[in-house]
Amino acid sequence: MLDYSYLLSISIILISTKFLGSITEKINLPQVVGALVAGILIGPAAFNIVHDTSFLDSVKRKGLSYLLIALFGVIIPLIGGSIAYMWFFHLNPGNQQDLLMAIFIGVILTATSVSITIEALKELGYANSSIGNAILGAAIVDDIIGIIVLSIICSFKDSNIHVSTVIIKIVIYFICMFILSLITVFGARFLDFKEDKRRISVYVLAFVFFVAYISEKYVGIADITGAYLVGMICSKFSIRNEIIKKTNVMSYLFFSPIFFASIGLKTELGNFTKELVIFSMILLVVAIITKILGAGLGARICGYDRFESLNIGIGMVSRGEVALIVAQKGFHLGLIDKHMFSPIILVVVVTTIVTPILLKKTLYLKKTQNS
Repeated sequence: MLDYSYLLSISIILISTKFLGSITEKINLPQVVGALVAGILIGPAAFNIVHDTSFLDSVKRKGLSYLLIALFGVIIPLIGGSIAYMWFFHLNPGNQQDLLMAIFIGVILTATSVSITIEALKELGYANSSIGNAILGAAIVDDIIGIIVLSIICSFKDSNIHVSTVIIKIVIYFICMFILSLITVFGARFLDFKEDKRRISVYVLAFVFFVAYISEKYVGIADITGAYLVGMICSKFSIRNEIIKKTNVMSYLFFSPIFFASIGLKTELGNFTKELVIFSMILLVVAIITKILGAGLGARICGYDRFESLNIGIGMVSRGEVALIVAQKGFHLGLIDKHMFSPIILVVVVTTIVTPILLKKTLYLKKTQNS
């Protein structure tokens, strides 16, 4: 099972090195001195917060590649989805509500769900290849960028809020979450997980709901952002697999049925007019092409060959449950209408089916050519 604790490690490394680097710069010492001191302090020599792992080594080598693939894989679908919605429904870009609604459709298309993609890669023996690693690494970064974009768009739901206010609020929010992560991880060291193993999942779930509530109610940041960040924090716990096991059962028995049922209840096929059918086809084509072009272009810039770039792009096409979660959020904010759930569900279902089929086809052809 994938260990997401490296995300927290990366955040700690970035903050600590930049912070101490700025201090050493002020006393006329190179920033690298501060970075080295930070590494010593957060490493096993001092507080032992961060450990050097194989994934961190991989990030050093491929981190920029994953970032660029994810960045292009977010920007191009975001622009493509926004333009398609605005053009088809003749919206006025000068109207803030119209613009936000168009952008939110683009935000939905930025989502990536690679669980089925990874299974297809495993089946063909490409799971640990450069293609598989790039898809998985970029998909994780893609989710983080998507969460940030979602938070920014949600912050603009109040027309009286200015851009500078939104940026300041988001920066302060993530700083507070970083401090919370340090407190949580440090405090977890004093917990006897052997004694509290049955209760810890309940505590974590309560923590998720609490942070999600605070994020939405008092900060104006999407509740999914708070929940996602708590997941990153708790991935540092030594019994994270136990937490995953317990919460997966709860998700399967309770949360997932309610969530997907609520999506279905909002979908009205009776309102699936000819106009909406045409837009659904356009949105589906845009969803597939922009992800392949975006992630593929990012991969090509990073030095992957044409075959690898194409397959990395294809591997990022599947939207899955992530797009539905974002769509649900948009509905509650009044940024998408109820009738838009039908096109979105179509995109989710078709991209989830098409992705492994296309991936298997292209990878199999490559294998036969090489043999």
